[in-house]
Amino acid sequence: MSHYHDPSDSAYNKVYSAETPEMMKAFLQFDKAVFAEEGAEIPLKYRELMALAVAVTTQCAYCIEAHAKGAVAAGATAKEVAEASWVAAAIRAGGGFAHGRMALKFAEHD
Repeated sequence: MSHYHDPSDSAYNKVYSAETPEMMKAFLQFDKAVFAEEGAEIPLKYRELMALAVAVTTQCAYCIEAHAKGAVAAGATAKEVAEASWVAAAIRAGGGFAHGRMALKFAEHD
C-alpha cells in the first residue's frame, strides 16, 4: 500500500453497516442534518468551510476531500477554500504556542 487515502476505502463502510448498523444509521442521519442545504441558520457554504478548516486542523484526508468539494459545490471560491485552510493553520499554530506556554510553566516549577 503506497498511501492511506484511497477512494476504495469507502468499501469498508459495509463493515460499519454490517457490524454496527444502528450507529452507522445514526451517524449518517446526523451528518445529513448538519449538512442539509436548508433549515440551518448558517449557510451551507460557511458550514462546509468550517468543516474544511476543522478537517485541515485534524488532518483527516477523507474529510478534507469531502468538505473541500462540498464547499465548492455550495458556492465557495478557491480563495475562500485557501482562507479556510489558513484559518486552520493559524489555529493549529496557536495551539502549539499555547502548549509552549504550558511547557514554560511546568519547567518553572521544577
